[in-house]
Amino acid sequence: MGKILSQLGQLFLESTPTIIFVFFLLVILDRLFFRRLSEILRQREEATRGAVARAREETALAEARWREYEMAFQAARQEVYRLREAERREALQERENTLHRAGEQTQAWLNESQAALTAQAQAARHELERTCQTLAGEITELIIGEGRPEGRELGVPR
Repeated sequence: MGKILSQLGQLFLESTPTIIFVFFLLVILDRLFFRRLSEILRQREEATRGAVARAREETALAEARWREYEMAFQAARQEVYRLREAERREALQERENTLHRAGEQTQAWLNESQAALTAQAQAARHELERTCQTLAGEITELIIGEGRPEGRELGVPR
């Protein structure tokens, strides 16, 4: 076992310059490379966090604007529906008024036609009564015996 310890001690003495060199290299690399690399990585991490935070803020802002847009769009849609309903009611009222006027005009025309027809019927009755009286007079003359004058036809006034 003594030999092993002596070999280990010898190995340690021979490796001391390498250990010092590696330690010295670690210090130099730490100062020149790792610190700068760590600083760059830290800055990159901060930039990434900042970008993520800005992205979240912009996303929240975009969502808020989207909600505003949706609300404005919904309000516009409701306004269009309200206007359509008002136009529909107005068209229905206009149609109702037109139908009412047409009904009144039809009734007026019907009344005029009935009055004209009644007047024509009255005139026809009057003409028939006159013709009947004339014919009745002629028939009466024929029956009573006055006779018919020559060249005279029935129903032809004198």
